[in-house]
Amino acid sequence: MSLEVRPVRSRADLMRFIRLPWRIHRSHERWVPPLIWERKQFLNRKKNPYFEHAEAEYFIAWRGGDPVGRITAMVDRQFNDYHDWKWGTFGFFECLDDAEAASALVDTADAWVRERGCDRLIGPMDFTMNDEVGILIEGFDLRPMLKQPWHPPYYQRLMEGVGLEKAQDLLMWNLEVSDRSSVLPVIDELAAQVGPKHGITIRHMRKKDMEAEVRRFVEVYNAAWSKNWGFVPISEAEMKQTAKDMKLIIDEDWLWVAETKEGETVGVALTIPDFNQAIDKANGRLLPFGWARMLWQKRKIDRVRVGFLGVKPEYQHTGVAAAFYVEHFETATWKPQDGGEMGWILESNDAMNRGMEAMGGRVVKKYRLYERVFQA
Repeated sequence: MSLEVRPVRSRADLMRFIRLPWRIHRSHERWVPPLIWERKQFLNRKKNPYFEHAEAEYFIAWRGGDPVGRITAMVDRQFNDYHDWKWGTFGFFECLDDAEAASALVDTADAWVRERGCDRLIGPMDFTMNDEVGILIEGFDLRPMLKQPWHPPYYQRLMEGVGLEKAQDLLMWNLEVSDRSSVLPVIDELAAQVGPKHGITIRHMRKKDMEAEVRRFVEVYNAAWSKNWGFVPISEAEMKQTAKDMKLIIDEDWLWVAETKEGETVGVALTIPDFNQAIDKANGRLLPFGWARMLWQKRKIDRVRVGFLGVKPEYQHTGVAAAFYVEHFETATWKPQDGGEMGWILESNDAMNRGMEAMGGRVVKKYRLYERVFQA
């Protein structure tokens, strides 16, 4: 059958866009279905703060009357202004093992961002580097954790078959409390001097004061990650929305703030129980029994994902990061969650990757971002 790529133009099309992963992945035991309601909210241009500084188009590839692939094309003005770049991005890529469909989808995103003056296409990212990002290229036998995509191995072939090239790899490090004996002694030594030598204390975030905690997080995030490849400044509105979306799964025991005696916030660590373990059985729906299944499964969550762990550049010599690492290990000794994964770390971030090695971690998943640079 002939292939056609068309933009999403109706509510019915949007539901087809959201539901397409079920057609592709439902037979794969490692795939975790997202919550349909959450995806509708996330893709809603009127509700997602991303669209205050960006524009996007959603596309579906059709063979006859059947959807066989999807993609989004985006231009983030805030991202480009910050870096003085002209990048266009693509995301939400899903496709059957169909090289023609994959090529048509990427070419459609390519044409869309070119029309808006971009000089390269890079992705996938849904919508930014702070969301689900990359194509899984290692770790297919592991279930994705919260905010991680899962893809079958042929996705890498599709990406490279359409002429996209590697831009950056993202590493997921696994840490277990049972492996604490493999942690280098320097970690505990650095953590021990945070208070006595530098006057910095570590406390838990307070859910009842979440609005102020969000401001503190944004301040640290936009300073600590500013030099990272592909960094996207995060706004208070975006972080407030994220906190709202995760209200049911946020656990104060896994959230920390580092502060000076004067009250300056110098570091933050946000770790989230792996709620994917709870939503798996809901199969994307909250009603009629999805809520009950999630609440039952929530009690069984035994893994965490370290979403963000960062320190302001001027305080990175103080051992705050080491103190956060130690807090994670101490908490894991009494919480149901006794291990998990660090949020992705750029392969080019030597300092963080060395830190993970010092903690006795090991890389268990690898995601890849691809790019196509346009010829002048």
